[in-house]
Amino acid sequence: MLLGDLLNAFDDEAVAAETILRVGDVALIAAMRKQAEAHGLSLGAFAAATVRRYADEASDEEWATLIGQMGRADDPGAVCLRRAFAQAART
Repeated sequence: MLLGDLLNAFDDEAVAAETILRVGDVALIAAMRKQAEAHGLSLGAFAAATVRRYADEASDEEWATLIGQMGRADDPGAVCLRRAFAQAART
């Protein structure tokens, strides 16, 4: 599944939960859930918005790092999600 297709599927909370859990960082997932609730969004909707914002705002250096990590990963989509979520948790 392409990342764009996955983001569109995030409207389904089950798909969002499965994808986010695949990232595997329980503390990060808890922080994302807290932020989602604070914004009045489902976890899936917040995750999709977070990745879109990351794609729009990431620096050239961040893109180079992301692409390098994705190229070495078995699950490039999870790498992208993890970096986007970590960046959102820092803000």
